[in-house]
Amino acid sequence: MNKKKIRNVAIIAHVDHGKTTLVDGLFKTSGVFRENQVVNERVMDSGDIERERGITILSKNTAIEYKDHKINIIDTPGHADFGGEVERVLKMANGVVLVIDAREGPMPQTKFVLGKAFELQLPAIICINKIDRPDSRIKEIQDEIINLFIKMDADEKYIESPFIYASAKDGYASTEPDVKAEDMTALLDTIIDWIPEPGGDENAPFKLLISTTDYNDYVGRIGIGKIESGIIKLGDPAVIVNYNEPDKNMKININKIYEFEGLERVEVEESSTGNIVAVTGVEGINIGDTICSPEDVKALPFVKISEPTLSVTFSVNNGPFAGREGKYVTSRQIRSRLYKELQTDVSLRVEDTDLTDSFKVSGRGELHLSVLIENMRREGFEFMISKPEVLYKKDEDGHMTEPIELVTIDVDEAYVGSVIEKLGRRKGELLDMKLSKGGYTRLEFTIPARGLIGYRHELMSDTHGSGVINTEFDSYQRFKGEIPKRNLGSLISFETGVSTAYGLVSAQERGILFVGPGEDVYEGMVVGSNAKGLDVEVNICKKKQQTNIRSSAADEAIRLSPPKIMSLEELMEFIESDELIEVTPKSLRLRKKILDTNKRYKSKKKNR
Repeated sequence: MNKKKIRNVAIIAHVDHGKTTLVDGLFKTSGVFRENQVVNERVMDSGDIERERGITILSKNTAIEYKDHKINIIDTPGHADFGGEVERVLKMANGVVLVIDAREGPMPQTKFVLGKAFELQLPAIICINKIDRPDSRIKEIQDEIINLFIKMDADEKYIESPFIYASAKDGYASTEPDVKAEDMTALLDTIIDWIPEPGGDENAPFKLLISTTDYNDYVGRIGIGKIESGIIKLGDPAVIVNYNEPDKNMKININKIYEFEGLERVEVEESSTGNIVAVTGVEGINIGDTICSPEDVKALPFVKISEPTLSVTFSVNNGPFAGREGKYVTSRQIRSRLYKELQTDVSLRVEDTDLTDSFKVSGRGELHLSVLIENMRREGFEFMISKPEVLYKKDEDGHMTEPIELVTIDVDEAYVGSVIEKLGRRKGELLDMKLSKGGYTRLEFTIPARGLIGYRHELMSDTHGSGVINTEFDSYQRFKGEIPKRNLGSLISFETGVSTAYGLVSAQERGILFVGPGEDVYEGMVVGSNAKGLDVEVNICKKKQQTNIRSSAADEAIRLSPPKIMSLEELMEFIESDELIEVTPKSLRLRKKILDTNKRYKSKKKNR
């Protein structure tokens, strides 16, 4: 297709503002689905975790035909932890559709993705989504967006960006806020009119910049990117070269070329400048590489991805129950899987440690790391992880610096005092406080990243589940000082065995239990939390002594509170530095690093 008829557009937004649902609406309007076809909601969220949590984790490519134009669409993640995905895929786009919730307005990640679009000088279409909400505030949000452009020192052309008003859930978009259209035609027309055609010379030697990669068991490694110049043909000899390592290159042949059509990849014999394509036969290719013609071996520059801010240590499970539930348990298997993840996740870092069975994995946040952990356990891996730790750096003067997050919290007015007090204790600084029409208060803080570890769960308790927190990496700043430790201790199993109702009754008087009766436990396993902040050994395996003497209390029913079942993220927030999380395909267990009670006691005494 002639590049004049091609539009490459990325859908960008803060988490949960409706990007993926908007793509569903574009599919329906352009005729990708038959009228009677049964289609899942958020059809682009293909991963199990994406569908379960309702978030986009990996960027996806698709394409639709509309009014003899081909519109290549890139659906991007909205969560700050997956910002690396957004940064690199924007290299494929020639413009963006910025989606903003009609109630929440611009949020931290809105500013982040918008900043990346500004850096690449990509034109923007502003789509105010969810206008059907009864608490929408369209006029205020338009003003907030313009103010955001001014605050970010945007080019004047962005002030003139067109506004589209949509309800992605109901499948319509309009150029007027009070007009309910039949479909998404207004948005598609605006994309064709406002987003420019791709640049590049069709007659020059071909160059393809790889922005994302995929893997298929049948064809191996797949590179996906935009053709920056020339025409790429099946069987063409090519050279892989990287901008940061120009001396290293590798000769390959293009085995297969795919273009995107709807949800399918369609095999083609050739493709030209401006198209987004997938190519196979490129074993060893990485994100940021350039596939180019042997006539002009020169790499294209690639965006610098933001550095990770949080790390955990993955290690082989050495507990008493090791190997019971997992399929892949050795250090070689765990190491191989972690390094394989680097091929598709540019924001991740994996390092070998001094110990052969431990690996340091660094990512952009708790969610980023927990998604990797969850994927691995579903694949059959069994391992242990340590408490998440922030990554410190030294500045030019040799002072310690730490990552600082910009935090936005929406809460009911009644809970504002509690939130300010708790974040103040964690070295948070209040920047702004705004009352909103919706009856909630928006608080903005800067806070050390380590101060947020364990806070999300606390916020839910303090606000009775109504608080909404959003974070974005701000900068590295001087170390802010020590933060008080959690005020909860652990209830630790005194022996290995099976928990009994009789043992649990006396243990539950000490705190909240994580296990119920009839569960396998081992010495050193954390079976509950203690509100007094002390670690207490409890014997939850003890059985009631049977005698032939009757007493008035013999037949009293045992009353047990239901155990608290914690998710992976909650465990990552709860864990202390002397504890580990045991991760298996079927279980998540919390344990002490030193399982033996006597050795643990001696170690504590030694470290005092």
